[in-house]
Amino acid sequence: MILSFNIEYRTNWGEEVRISGLFPESIPLHTTDGIYWTAELELEVPQEGMTIHYNYQIEQNGMVIRKEWDSFSRSIFLSGSSKKIYRINDCWKNIPEQLYLYSSAFTEALLAHPEKENIPQRYKKGLVIKAYAPRISKDYCLAICGNQKSLGHWDPEKAVLMSDANFPEWQIELDASKLKYPLEYKFILYNKQEKKADCWEKNPNRYLADPELKTNETLVIADRYVYFDIPAWKGAGIAIPVFSLKSEKSFGVGDFGDLKRMVDWAVSTRQKVIQILPVNDTTMTHTWTDSYPYNSISIYAFHPMYADIRQMGTLKDKEAASKFSKKQKELNSLPAIDYEAVNQTKWEFFNLLFRQEGEKVLASKGFKDFFETNKEWLQPYAVFSYLRDAYKTPNFRQWPRHSVYQAEDIEKMCQPGTADYPHISLYYYIQYHLHLQLLSATEYARQHGVVLKGDIPIGISRNSVEAWTEPHYFNLNGQAGAPPDDFSINGQNWGFPTYNWDVMEKDGYRWWMKRFQKMAEYFDAYRIDHILGFFRIWEIPMHAVHGLLGQFDPSLPMSREEIESYGLTFRDEYLLPFIHESFLGQLFGPHTRLVKQDFLESVDDSGLYRMKPGFETQREVEQFFAGRNDEDSVWIREGLYSLISNVLFVADKKEEGKYHPRIGVQRDFVFRSLNEEEKNAFNKLYDQYYYHRHNEFWHQQAMKKLPQLTQSTRMLVCGEDLGMIPACVSSVMNDLRILSLEIQRMPKNPMHEFGHLNEYPYRSVCTISTHDMSTLRGWWEEDYQQTQRYYNATLGHYGVAPTTATPELCEEIVRNHLNSNSILCILSFQDWLSIDEKWRNPNVAEERINVPSNPRNYWRYRMHLTLEQLMKAQTLNNKIGELIKYTGRDPNK
Repeated sequence: MILSFNIEYRTNWGEEVRISGLFPESIPLHTTDGIYWTAELELEVPQEGMTIHYNYQIEQNGMVIRKEWDSFSRSIFLSGSSKKIYRINDCWKNIPEQLYLYSSAFTEALLAHPEKENIPQRYKKGLVIKAYAPRISKDYCLAICGNQKSLGHWDPEKAVLMSDANFPEWQIELDASKLKYPLEYKFILYNKQEKKADCWEKNPNRYLADPELKTNETLVIADRYVYFDIPAWKGAGIAIPVFSLKSEKSFGVGDFGDLKRMVDWAVSTRQKVIQILPVNDTTMTHTWTDSYPYNSISIYAFHPMYADIRQMGTLKDKEAASKFSKKQKELNSLPAIDYEAVNQTKWEFFNLLFRQEGEKVLASKGFKDFFETNKEWLQPYAVFSYLRDAYKTPNFRQWPRHSVYQAEDIEKMCQPGTADYPHISLYYYIQYHLHLQLLSATEYARQHGVVLKGDIPIGISRNSVEAWTEPHYFNLNGQAGAPPDDFSINGQNWGFPTYNWDVMEKDGYRWWMKRFQKMAEYFDAYRIDHILGFFRIWEIPMHAVHGLLGQFDPSLPMSREEIESYGLTFRDEYLLPFIHESFLGQLFGPHTRLVKQDFLESVDDSGLYRMKPGFETQREVEQFFAGRNDEDSVWIREGLYSLISNVLFVADKKEEGKYHPRIGVQRDFVFRSLNEEEKNAFNKLYDQYYYHRHNEFWHQQAMKKLPQLTQSTRMLVCGEDLGMIPACVSSVMNDLRILSLEIQRMPKNPMHEFGHLNEYPYRSVCTISTHDMSTLRGWWEEDYQQTQRYYNATLGHYGVAPTTATPELCEEIVRNHLNSNSILCILSFQDWLSIDEKWRNPNVAEERINVPSNPRNYWRYRMHLTLEQLMKAQTLNNKIGELIKYTGRDPNK
């Protein structure tokens, strides 16, 4: 069989167009003018036919320099005799403007076609027309109508229905021997339920001159894009951590089994998305401090507490089973999660059930397949967990054995029959059950037209499997965090190591690609936590506690000469804490004398001080005050932190003689000590440094990584782009079709106090509050002056704002967000319930999930209702369903 490929592509000198995917090596096309490229191949095709998959790419000197968008490979079903010729006319595919519609969120859940048509009938002389039309639900199909009898003679009731065998691509094959040329046609949106055309595409007729086909020739016209004048797709959803779910049968904490019940509630209220927080294992100390879901010990392993123990099996020991049943009721009745008690009890259950069922499960085909597929991460994770408990620390550097990862040694430990194997294989067993349970929840959600949206944390723990097994990928001598923002005036110090991007780039970001692809097994959408980290990360030195002494990495530091070119004479003192008698009383109040006596020493008679040896870094101060949490100690400790970060410039960590203006320093005493001329000069260089200098540089950094990472799966990509946002972020996210995050109380436009909902980009997720913020009701009570302005200027009400957010007020705000321009409106569970007096939590303070400024926050928020009660809350459910319906977020086409 002969395949003739044809594509138009304007190349630069030295570039060539090639076909990938058909053979191990790419196949060159030929050109005479650098524009029209052709290739002819001969393929052996079995009698029953075969489907080929391929894409185009641009190569130069043997290197791939550009690929077309290939989330959906081109595919053609070939059939016929060995003399058959296929003439294939293709167009280069860029990222579609409506990329979101091609994500698995839409093709597998929201607009899924579970029962697809067969591949169309083939003809000896054929004309195959293929078109992309993803915005069509299962009750509709694409049809074609034109100036031929076989195309209905422009009668839409006689239009030819196309096959969705390769949805979202549609195809039809016409008997070319019965066609007359020129051929004119249009695509139609056809309602299969009512058996009638709903609407025509609006563009001019499509046209095809006589292709002069011979018998045994088929012409394939591909890459048509079809759009109809129908409302833009919009949906609504809920954000809730899995640990916060509560059913009558859960065990004091939400589990993967509860996700199915949450899907049922989403369906009953017309919601399309369930967004969760990370579900990776965070077990380090077996205490409540492990409750922080963004500090995982593995980027692959799930937290054992999310196992639905009822799905795992039943204990044969009746006495033990009764004990767990009693404990389940006790833990489940608590208003918040008792993290330690829940995990301790579940582990007792795991150990008993593993002794009872483990051998049989580990011998099953299902487990063996899972193990082989996941062995690369599963073995190191299981051994790490075993050694963590054996040596009583997750800090592998302190382990007496295996502190340095050696694959051969670990492999020996994992062999059945060793003394270690029963302890290690217990983790295999648990992870297998977790895998089955989350996969089952995913499939259940898809079947009900609901998308599960996961969360990929930007950081990894320095005491994690990945830091142990692949330390070359990380800078373990730095701490990742965030510069000051609305969440924290001192910045955030997450403590995670930063990434060694230069090393990651050398293997094509393999580490990230595997991570994304594993996520795609369970989720059809995901949130990239702190997407700004792919442009640059805020790196804080190890001696710092707060985030103020950090610097962006990568970045372009300033030399002394450059600093002085702005009119500011550089002095070495600017790198040292500025400590003066004049403001010590403001910082320390009644403790000033004690601070001067114990922590400071005088420099000269001008009132200047410096920190005493032993207190020169924030970590030294932290160590001194460890365990002292009384009010006076905290006051002094925080004041000393402020003194140490009271510098005007921070030295660059790599280049000697290069510096960064200290972030947010305008609020500090060292800035106030400058004269007006110096302040103006500093502000000028500060503005240039933080808001202009790096735009192109950071754009290049992001475009090295994000295109291939976001296109390595078909999940819908949403970026958490909050905080200090470089100007280049929006253009990168727009080019890559990544959905932004929009929060009204954190507007992207600095001219607005509150975001304008009608100005949100369509490709965005809007919400009222996130897990890092107070809920709508909590925020309303935080700053009455601010909520008064919101009440009058944004909501348009006259008079005095109510002191609490009433259900009527909350419903108005929720409705406004549902009416926004964003494709997705995903609200927290707490904010959804705020609209109903009967069902909202009576205690506003209990609704808060996390306080980012508190590094020791206990993550224990739990629904105050069970999911069973929620399903019966008819007034609430009807109200939510109607709000979603009447704001156009329940599309059916």
